[in-house]
Amino acid sequence: MHDSQVIAPSIESIRANRQRIGELVVTTPVRLLRDDALDAAVGAGTRVWFKEELFQRTGSFKPRGALSVMLDLDAATLARGVTGVSAGNHAISLAYCAGILGTTAKVVMPRNANAFRVQVCRELGAQIELVDNVHAAFARVKEIEAAEGRTFVHPYEGPKTALGTASVGMEFIDQTRAAGAVLDAVIVAAGGGGLSAGIACAVKQMSPSTAVFVVEPEGADSMRRSMLAGSPQAIDAVRTIADSLGAPRCEPYSFALNQRFVDAVVLVSDEQIRAAMRLTFRVAKLVVEPAGAAALAGLMFPLRQRLDGKTVGVVVCGANIDPETFARQILP
Repeated sequence: MHDSQVIAPSIESIRANRQRIGELVVTTPVRLLRDDALDAAVGAGTRVWFKEELFQRTGSFKPRGALSVMLDLDAATLARGVTGVSAGNHAISLAYCAGILGTTAKVVMPRNANAFRVQVCRELGAQIELVDNVHAAFARVKEIEAAEGRTFVHPYEGPKTALGTASVGMEFIDQTRAAGAVLDAVIVAAGGGGLSAGIACAVKQMSPSTAVFVVEPEGADSMRRSMLAGSPQAIDAVRTIADSLGAPRCEPYSFALNQRFVDAVVLVSDEQIRAAMRLTFRVAKLVVEPAGAAALAGLMFPLRQRLDGKTVGVVVCGANIDPETFARQILP
């Protein structure tokens, strides 16, 4: 599927979908950060706006896409439940969405998934199956679909998922415009690319002059490989502390939107992500998971010179992390 063949969500459809979801998700805040430590890290003339999606219900952006899919299921289909693959955030989201819509969720997670996220999923009522790795998880979910009739809600692929994640970008442009700011660039982290696809789609339609940059960990660079190849690519294993960004491969629809609307993909190391976690804690007083700091790491390191003196929007995508893991990651 080439990007020219993909029908992107219109701003009208993104707004209508956001209105349909209503108070099941929140319109997360934006904030202009002013701090000497931030100036030292990104340049004194660079103005940084955070879109604080970590304050979304379930602690990440994920319910926006999941609800966009699940609200279209008829009553009989919904009653059979849903299933999915996740290292944590999508699993938590499916548990939340199933609960509020009156159905059940069975989620397959890699055995090395963060224990805190597994606990949260179970507390929200999800059934959890642990398997050896994310590749095995996708295989197991197909078996669950066939045996139980559950609907597979993909963690990042598909038009309805992008329609939901696009509301993050739409809100970001609306909110910064209302504050009198014009964003020169928006930076967003990517795992499989579902969030970046939606955000880039919305931002570019609302503000064509705003550049959109995607940040990936060096150890999970499926989007960068796909962009270089011109088609969806896979990685053999995930090797990063940012497990929420550890998608095994890109998928056709979300990749095509990224290919059409994203200006560039940059990579950051785990140590750069840790530095961004420390800076986020210091200047914004936010405790974020590694994935939630990856976009800022992109601004601090590979994009610093390119965006020097610009007005930059940074998406803080999630914060599902336990205190012990957070402390371990930010200690020098």
